[in-house]
Amino acid sequence: MGKDKQEFVAHITPREEDFSRWYTDIILKTDLVDYSPVRGSMVIKPYGYGIWENIQEELDGRFKATGHKNAYFPLFIPESLLQKEADHVEGFAPEVAWVTHGGNEKLTERLVVRPTSETIICAMYAKWVQSYRDLPILYNQWCNVVRWEKTTRPFLRTLEFLWQEGHTVHATEEEAQEETMKMLEVYREFAENVLAIPVVTGKKTEKEKFAGAVSTYTIEALMQDGQALQAGTSHNLGQHFAKVFDIEYLDRDGQQKYVWQTSWGVTTRLIGAVIMVHGDERGLVLPPKVAPVQVVMVPIAIHKDGVLEKANEVFDELKAAGFRVELDDRDTQSVGWKFNEWEMKGVPLRLEIGPKDIEKNQVVLVRRDNHKKSFVPMDRLADTVATLLDEVHSGLYEKALAMREAHTHIAHNMDEFKDALENKKGFVKALWCGDRECEDSIKDQTGASARCMPLDEEPWEGNCICCQEKAQHMIYFARAY
Repeated sequence: MGKDKQEFVAHITPREEDFSRWYTDIILKTDLVDYSPVRGSMVIKPYGYGIWENIQEELDGRFKATGHKNAYFPLFIPESLLQKEADHVEGFAPEVAWVTHGGNEKLTERLVVRPTSETIICAMYAKWVQSYRDLPILYNQWCNVVRWEKTTRPFLRTLEFLWQEGHTVHATEEEAQEETMKMLEVYREFAENVLAIPVVTGKKTEKEKFAGAVSTYTIEALMQDGQALQAGTSHNLGQHFAKVFDIEYLDRDGQQKYVWQTSWGVTTRLIGAVIMVHGDERGLVLPPKVAPVQVVMVPIAIHKDGVLEKANEVFDELKAAGFRVELDDRDTQSVGWKFNEWEMKGVPLRLEIGPKDIEKNQVVLVRRDNHKKSFVPMDRLADTVATLLDEVHSGLYEKALAMREAHTHIAHNMDEFKDALENKKGFVKALWCGDRECEDSIKDQTGASARCMPLDEEPWEGNCICCQEKAQHMIYFARAY
């Protein structure tokens, strides 16, 4: 191992030694974030924000293709609005940040710094919805929210984070349920086809559902350390908020009726998921569709005549073909240093071009995911890059799927359940009677929570692993972030 490589490897704690430290090393060493002076808040640096911008672009296109429009609602919510919905305020009370003063004056009514926007949006929908002609409303907003978390970790759980939250209004229960499942499918397809992360789609238990929702559906991903991450949720809110906020409409039959609502969202924790599902001992491994740089060009012997000129020519060609490409023509670092730096930053493809390559009218392409090297003729470069980026995505997905399958276990009793969690780690599939007491007992004994009841539930029969009464559901359990 060369000196450059030794120095870079020394920067990152091995995953097996300390997964948490490995994660922290990566996000700092690859310039994704930095810690701010505010406890539990992060500064997302350009490279990290570039990933979020690509996530936004991919999702925003999907939202608009399904008929949704972007809007923006206030950051501050009057306390009286939050208090109108008892279950909702109870669910968020421990995490709420309050504004009590404006300048030197005490406010007559405290303001909540947005933890989620159901209440403020419902107050507006009550004004806007009068007739069946006003329905459906299909709005989404990209914004920040604040939740006063006790324990924080960049991307995964911070006081302030970025997200999108969709809020829709419908005339019927069937339309609301259809919307809830449609957006869950958008998230699943995005996770798998853009982030290369396989997910389990399912329904949350009553205990784990969103405060104020009739039902909550989720996509659950498994990280390399065996812990689960809730990667996105879609909620059927029923008429719960409509009745609290008097969102009624005059239907075609002349009757006043309450609307049916949904909400759904994903956050910057998706970046944490990408890191923990795909990263390795060398650093980040980014899926091509969200990588800020898809191809990094490292010219060899840049001091020699014609090398930089040809490199710029190739750069322009790839740029024109629509790839996110960067030309590293720094003369302050060695080629080996550049290789290691861009490898650590997870760029899907590295392109090398030097005097010998120019003579042969070729370039060298190296994949980040498996380090395979290809010699590619200049006249086939754009097509080959496109093909290789697709192969990188597929390779990442298949590797992540194999990891998840290898760490998904079946438990028939509590002894098997505890053994799987402690010694094998990952998802544990088990039967559950549906009783809240058993769900609480399982978590108290093992630290594992019910992640979801899978939608593609396979045939099963048997007894609850906790109380041995007849089971009502098959559940994916896991310890989770």
